[in-house]
Amino acid sequence: MSRESHDTLWLAGLCGARASAAMMFMAYPAILPIVQREWQLSGTAAGSISSAFQLVGAVSLAILSALIDRVGARPILLWSSVASAAVSLSLPFFIDGYVSALILFSVLAAALAGTYTPGLVLLAGRFIPERRGWAIGWFLGSSSLGYAVALGLAGLMMVIVGWRAALFALALGPVVGAALTAAVLRGAPPQHSAAPRLSRFSEIMRRNRAAQLMVAGYTFHCWELLGMWAWTPAYLTVVFAATGLDLSRSAGIGANLSALFHVMGIVAASVGGWLSDRWGRTAVIIAMMATSTVCSFTFGWLLTAPLGLLLLVGIVYGFSALGDSPVYSAGITEVVAPAQLGSVLAVRSLLGFGAGAVAPLAFGAVLDVTAGASDPTRGAWGLAFSVLGIGGVLGVCAMIWLRSLPEGRQLAGGKR
Repeated sequence: MSRESHDTLWLAGLCGARASAAMMFMAYPAILPIVQREWQLSGTAAGSISSAFQLVGAVSLAILSALIDRVGARPILLWSSVASAAVSLSLPFFIDGYVSALILFSVLAAALAGTYTPGLVLLAGRFIPERRGWAIGWFLGSSSLGYAVALGLAGLMMVIVGWRAALFALALGPVVGAALTAAVLRGAPPQHSAAPRLSRFSEIMRRNRAAQLMVAGYTFHCWELLGMWAWTPAYLTVVFAATGLDLSRSAGIGANLSALFHVMGIVAASVGGWLSDRWGRTAVIIAMMATSTVCSFTFGWLLTAPLGLLLLVGIVYGFSALGDSPVYSAGITEVVAPAQLGSVLAVRSLLGFGAGAVAPLAFGAVLDVTAGASDPTRGAWGLAFSVLGIGGVLGVCAMIWLRSLPEGRQLAGGKR
């Protein structure tokens, strides 16, 4: 077997592990429409669970990413996968209200965080720049596969057997993911690299404008993407409930349609990474983010629009909001020295997922302030999604700035 074929097979195993673990990322958004009413949660309270999930995940990502430069990516990936499986299996049995859900989903986020950045570091070390965007695209696309399977499965099971059984089914994903991770990493030697001193690292970041702008763009990207992911199933539930369907049926349809949007994310991530290898990183990011920004300012206003139009905008939204994600990941590996990559990814994760933690909370607050949760016809959903679009505007500006700098030539072999 050639080295390229062996690498592709290894990538498939890693992607399978990532897809399985990623199923639990969509667990709370899938059950949100049901438990929000069952637990009598306000929009702010419901959004705060998503925000806590993202915030704890951001902090955990930062800590674990920084540790990569000291202990290597492999042990962090393996033990995080095992912990994710254990916590996931506990959720269906122990959450019974706001406080328990807030705590346990936060613990889950801390464990799942270690299944992401270590995978990126392993990919960056294994694939040459000419194939790196493609490989990272498949890795992130596999996340979307997990999200889609989770939402589709939950949407089906909630209608038939309820949300707890659906949550248990999703929890089996990380169990499979842990087994696949162990198989992929079996026999692989640990990798260690000297961690940069804090003063040296700070100096590198201050002088590296390309890294600064890539991190800034990723932060705005996460604001839009994670806010959209958190609330789209609930929004679609409201859309169908407004037609007279009962809540359980509406939630199931909303979850299944959200799964369709994530299927588009699978295509978007692989295509976005591949295109950026050929056309340039910033060019693809600007095109994707400009499109998703238009969708953010449009999607929430379509509550009473024809279903075909709503689905069309939603599919484009799901495609464009994720299509630039692997490009950011590939780009950061090209503007940062390998010895500092884990630490820079730590900062990127803290800022990006920190923004993604605030976005669902801000979204829910807009619904509360405008009484959108009780009267969806007031335009509150349009305003809430528009708040996410602000991140898209700022992200496009950051990439236009980076494209104008000489440092942009470090990206994609000079293609910017």
